[in-house]
Amino acid sequence: MSNDPLLSPFQLKHLTLRNRVMITAHEPAYPEDGMPKARYRAYTVERAKAGVALTMTAGSALVSRDSPPVFNNILAWKDEVVAWMKPIADECHDHGAAIMIQLTHLGRRSRWDKADWLPVVSAGHEREAAHRAFPKKAEQWDIDRIIRDYADAAERMHAAGLDGIELQAYGHLMDQFWSPLTNAQVGPYGGDLQSRLRITLETLAEIRKRCGPEFILGVRYTGDEALQGGISETEGIQISQILKDSGLVDFLNVVRGHIDTDPGLTDLIPIQGMRNAPHLDFAGRIRAAVNFPVFHAAKIPDVATARHAIAEGKLDMVGMTRAHMADPHLIRKIVEGHEERVRPCVGANYCLDRIYQGGSAYCIHNPATGRELSLPHEVPAADSKRKFVIVGAGPAGLEAARVAGERGHTVVVFEAASDPGGQVRLTARSERRREMISIIDWRYEECARLGVTFHFNRFADADTVLAERADVVIVATGGLPHTEVLEAGNELVVSAWDIIAGDVAPGHDVLIFDDAGDSVGLQAAEIIAASGAKVEVMTPDRSLAPEVMGMNLVPYVRSLQELDVTFTVTWRLLSARQAGNSLVAICGSDYGATPREQEVDQIVVNHGTRPLDDLYFDLKPHSCNLGELDHEALVNGQPQSVNINPDGTFQLFRIGDAVASRNTHAAIYDALRLVKDL
Repeated sequence: MSNDPLLSPFQLKHLTLRNRVMITAHEPAYPEDGMPKARYRAYTVERAKAGVALTMTAGSALVSRDSPPVFNNILAWKDEVVAWMKPIADECHDHGAAIMIQLTHLGRRSRWDKADWLPVVSAGHEREAAHRAFPKKAEQWDIDRIIRDYADAAERMHAAGLDGIELQAYGHLMDQFWSPLTNAQVGPYGGDLQSRLRITLETLAEIRKRCGPEFILGVRYTGDEALQGGISETEGIQISQILKDSGLVDFLNVVRGHIDTDPGLTDLIPIQGMRNAPHLDFAGRIRAAVNFPVFHAAKIPDVATARHAIAEGKLDMVGMTRAHMADPHLIRKIVEGHEERVRPCVGANYCLDRIYQGGSAYCIHNPATGRELSLPHEVPAADSKRKFVIVGAGPAGLEAARVAGERGHTVVVFEAASDPGGQVRLTARSERRREMISIIDWRYEECARLGVTFHFNRFADADTVLAERADVVIVATGGLPHTEVLEAGNELVVSAWDIIAGDVAPGHDVLIFDDAGDSVGLQAAEIIAASGAKVEVMTPDRSLAPEVMGMNLVPYVRSLQELDVTFTVTWRLLSARQAGNSLVAICGSDYGATPREQEVDQIVVNHGTRPLDDLYFDLKPHSCNLGELDHEALVNGQPQSVNINPDGTFQLFRIGDAVASRNTHAAIYDALRLVKDL
């Protein structure tokens, strides 16, 4: 038996959970045709076999046809879901993990122009800001059928062999009945708190009637909406007590906040630069008030915080969902005494932000997550040992070195800077994004464990690389800022990198032309504005920083608004000229507006990077593949076998921004899927 509080078992009704760590309900948007097929199963089972006690799979599995999927949700209202959920449940059980699912009706958190174009239904007519649909106020027949739909869906999950279900009651239909801000019902489902909870209690009663006393039921709900006129903490404690006293639920899964706006969603599920575990003490107060099993998750990214939550009795089960996207083998590493090797969640929120923009969830620095069918979380050893030379120790180069080291190869890395990290080290200079450095630190520590040799402060030219007599050379030299985007006056501008690195001091009246739309422009704006300067961020796009997805944009906007930064969309910087000690910016628009001029003392351009690829082209004639990459082999997980130069002595590849300006995930994905087969 372990003395670690995290590894102590927990008895939930008849179910013994093997430790205190769970994966809370989340929808990674992996369904195909609304069903959790092979990809979904591989993702879920990977975490179950690595030791997590409970996986609450599928956030927001939909119970009704008039709750259309806006996050590629599982369609729990279809009978065919049973055949897909059953093998997932069976495999999780085979690996010793319990498995449940979250059921919901989205209510107004959807759109009428999706799927079958049925009206959105809610407890009133108030529109949700995020999805913008004006809902129909539910009639009694709507309420009756939705209760039946919930019970039908629960029966399907019971038939599939799941251990239980939870209802989603924050931001979705159940909470829309709970909250005074959205409930406009009169009669039995509106008015006082007990009436507003009635639909939930009736739904739970019908599920219990259909699925029997052993099927575990819970509710994931907000205990405090943190909104004027909404559910308060006092009322949240009353709700918790009512749910417990109903005798219908076996656990409470509590959150704090609201999700109807991007800022609300980001406060409820905090990202990097925000405080860790901000709602943990609140959840602990709920647990103390009701003396009932309480689960909770909200930016609990590290083992130490999770351990504290259990040791101090604040929670019975601690959710580490994004942490398990970063490292599905988190529990196994704790059990084996290798806690220091856990790949850290850096709070970049690439996973959730992608979902809310209609994509699949991917971890910013674990590209195998969501790709378990084609990429390994644990890289296997190679059949034969080779020598790798990698040039560049940014995220792409470090990942290539780590994977080659795991394969058992001899690895030598050259880096021109004094430290590893590349653009990520630059990014992490901003306090808001300092957690990003863990992407680098973790890989560097893994490389050290694997015996990778590093040469820092060493600019590697072709002669340097050729002298190593390598079998494989990987160029991961990244890129340099591209600012030559103007018709005239390119010599008058500085790059956003110059500002972030501290190589150029901020001006006093500054125009930032952001034609890349990523976080770099916003980081520069924040640094300049914090110095007391007047700042305008101009973009030719129709929205601010379109590459910075919703939840990551929130803290930037809050900060920049506080610093009185001006945002100008749909305008393009055309050229610049000197005017005494000032600069004149000539601006136009893709929409046809007449150009205008404005006077500033500094112009900053953010236009991505151009590959730093001289070394790659110098080495091409000496390589057996002449740098050619077989895309079919890469995509299908096969070794690279191009051999078109009989005089070549090594394979040559380039990855990351040395190919084209992309992002951190793309750079690391390049490295893993290439090197795992070399």
